[in-house]
Amino acid sequence: MKPEFSIVIPVHNEEPHLMALYSAIREVMEARYPSFEIIFVDDASTDGSFWLLEELARNDERVVAIQLRRNFGQSAALTAGFDAVHGAIVIAMDGDLQHDPADIPKLVEKMAEGYDLVSGWRYPRVDNLLTRRLPSAIANWCMARLSGIPIHDFGTTFKAYRREVIKDVNLYGDLHRFIPALADVDRRRVAEVPIRNIPRPAGDSHYGLGRTFRVMFDLVTVRFLRHYLTRPLHFFGNLGLLGLVSGGACLGFVLVKKLRGVPVFLEHGPLLLTGFLLVLAGVQLICTGLIGEMVMRTYFESQNRRVYSVARVVTQRHSESEADTRSTRA
Repeated sequence: MKPEFSIVIPVHNEEPHLMALYSAIREVMEARYPSFEIIFVDDASTDGSFWLLEELARNDERVVAIQLRRNFGQSAALTAGFDAVHGAIVIAMDGDLQHDPADIPKLVEKMAEGYDLVSGWRYPRVDNLLTRRLPSAIANWCMARLSGIPIHDFGTTFKAYRREVIKDVNLYGDLHRFIPALADVDRRRVAEVPIRNIPRPAGDSHYGLGRTFRVMFDLVTVRFLRHYLTRPLHFFGNLGLLGLVSGGACLGFVLVKKLRGVPVFLEHGPLLLTGFLLVLAGVQLICTGLIGEMVMRTYFESQNRRVYSVARVVTQRHSESEADTRSTRA
């Protein structure tokens, strides 16, 4: 019998936290939602994380341990987990104990109101003000405005989905934080509930200020996918028109100066040339990046390729089905 709930947890060097996380999830789910499975996706950890997950999978048939061949990133790890789910409701969370499994019922109860996706909102935040909370607040404000999805916390992995929603969303790069925006392309119902923000028990976060720039680039991609995927000329045309107007104004300025007898190449040449090259280079780089995103999607989806590669899958359920298959063939 297929489970009703699937919990997907990407893991990277989280050996000290895994047993406590597994025990907490099991306690909550067995008390409230006993039909469940836990899918751990090890993103090429260098500690003993997968060894521990393998032991859990061998001793609990509700646990699936997936090991990726190399470190593909959180979006790919989540995709690997989403591809393996059997439950009608899919819950994603981090493996570092910053998400409290006791908040799972909040997501499920909100989804029971008819929503297709329920996102956790870390409120109040307990992270460092300058290095985490302030950049996160700015990034979330930009994401909400540009994506058109009025939620407060795009960055948290702690979300609940209907399986048909997540199966329709293709994740590339670091787009996992934009799943609410990508899911809303099909006008899915999206909601948000407050969750506890627990300080990381030990070790350093895998993320820092450097990811802010990647988030901004991903935001441009999501904006393009949501509004211009089927009409790219509206996007590129606006940039082209801006370039033409700016260039025409510059050329007009130079022409007026030239008619007045001013040696424009001596007085305004370097500034005009620098401005023209900067605008041209910026437009070319942005357009090249967006076209590259579309080409990459065509490459993967036309060949039904995946953004990850699985080394091993350990679960009692799979072992039994394989044994049944072998005996049937014999």
